Amino acid sequence: MSDPAGLPVGTPAPDFTLRDQFGADVRLSSYRGSKAVALVFYPAAFSGVCTGEMAGIRDRLADFLTFDTEVLAVSTDQMFSLRAFADVDGINFPLLSDFWPHGAVSRAYGVLDERAGTARRSSYVVDKAGLVSWAVHNPPGEARDLVEHLTRLHQAV
Repeated sequence: MSDPAGLPVGTPAPDFTLRDQFGADVRLSSYRGSKAVALVFYPAAFSGVCTGEMAGIRDRLADFLTFDTEVLAVSTDQMFSLRAFADVDGINFPLLSDFWPHGAVSRAYGVLDERAGTARRSSYVVDKAGLVSWAVHNPPGEARDLVEHLTRLHQAV
């Protein structure tokens, strides 16, 4: 499931500010010192596997979002596409647009598929100190294990 791509565990997570599906700026470093963050990179809104994964997070949102944890989903889709995706599928957690400069955050995390222009199906857990404490990179078409994500997220608290 994992491969050598991406950031190594123990390295500082690159800070970023991206717009969510409502146009609000979300800055990763705003969680430093208070919450561990699951960063979930996904290829495309409205695609089969991605829709299922985001619905899975939505259905377990109380487990992902606590006083000590947060989940942020990142794709290279435009903000307006993410808003439509959220509205259609009832997704009520931050969907962040890494559209412009195209894929800059995905590239910083080592998960941009340059040929496709989309993020790979990769996840990171960033601990309260802002360090990568876990990473996983799934092959195309293979859904992530959300139970493992929750376990790793809560271990980072």
